Amino acid sequence: MLNFMVLVGKVKEIPEIRLTAAGTKIATMLLEVDRGFRNSNGEYDQDVFNVVLWRGVAETCADLLRPGSVVAVKGRLQAHNYEPKEGQTYYNAEIVAEKVSFISVKPISNPPLAEMAV
Repeated sequence: MLNFMVLVGKVKEIPEIRLTAAGTKIATMLLEVDRGFRNSNGEYDQDVFNVVLWRGVAETCADLLRPGSVVAVKGRLQAHNYEPKEGQTYYNAEIVAEKVSFISVKPISNPPLAEMAV
C-alpha cells in the first residue's frame, strides 16, 4: 500500500510553533493549491490543505515562510474522525509533511527601528 502526497502551492498564513505535552515542536500551515483545470469562468479554483509540520521542519517553516511563499510539500495523508455528543461522526484529513522545499519565499519585512529589541 502507498500513502504518498506531493503538493505545490502558496502559504496562506505564517505557521506558528506549538509544543506537544512531550515538548516536541509542531506547527500547522494552510497551503493553497490551484486545481489543474479552469472553472466555467475560465479561472483556476483553489483547494486549501492543512499541513502538519514537525520538529526542525516546523521551526524552519515558521522562521522563513510568509503568506504568498510558494513551497513543495512531500508527505502523507492522515485521517481523523471524531464523534461529538450529538452522535454524528465527523471526518478530517491533513497532510503530514516529511519534507518542505522552498520554491519562492516572500521576503521578511524588517520591523521599524522603534519596535526592534535592544
